[in-house]
Amino acid sequence: MKKYVLTETTKEYFGITLYQIKAIRAFGNVEEGELGGWVESEENLDHDGNAWVSGNARVSGNAWVSGNALVSGNARVSGNARVYGDAWVYGDAWVYGDARVSGNALVSGNARVSGDAWVESSKHIFWASSVGSESGTLTAYTTKTAEIEVTRGCFKGTLDEFEAAVNRRHGNGQYADEYLVLIEYIRLRFRVVTVEVS
Repeated sequence: MKKYVLTETTKEYFGITLYQIKAIRAFGNVEEGELGGWVESEENLDHDGNAWVSGNARVSGNAWVSGNALVSGNARVSGNARVYGDAWVYGDAWVYGDARVSGNALVSGNARVSGDAWVESSKHIFWASSVGSESGTLTAYTTKTAEIEVTRGCFKGTLDEFEAAVNRRHGNGQYADEYLVLIEYIRLRFRVVTVEVS
């Protein structure tokens, strides 16, 4: 049984037409008649469960939101990404590529989760904002192969690759010091997680 419809209210997003959704029955914390966020098609949001897209959140491409997951705020889910379970993607977060966010994971702020990311709980992700020379967001997460991957600006790679890039670019300066402290914290935080995942 359907729980929402695509309305006639649309907006263009990088050449893609997105439709605002509207609940046609009450479920979870959603009331009948409540307007939601934006999807490219009904293939982006499951009609089963309590999954919902709200606010200015956008889901497009082959991305799929299901279970009790919530995508809200200005969050974006695209590509072949999957958000399910009790996961919550919100704020200005972006989940894309083949990334998977599930369980009770929270992805927020300006976090970027992509590629082979496999975030099953809040223990599998870390982000820090206002870091580096551009005051951007650094995001670290586990992959399906139990590696730690990092995204920061246009950089995406393993934690060791990121450390090498920091040393090459920033040498012994303040930004290097900031990043190296975060790298050590990430290693400590993820030490137990990578053992659990593998």
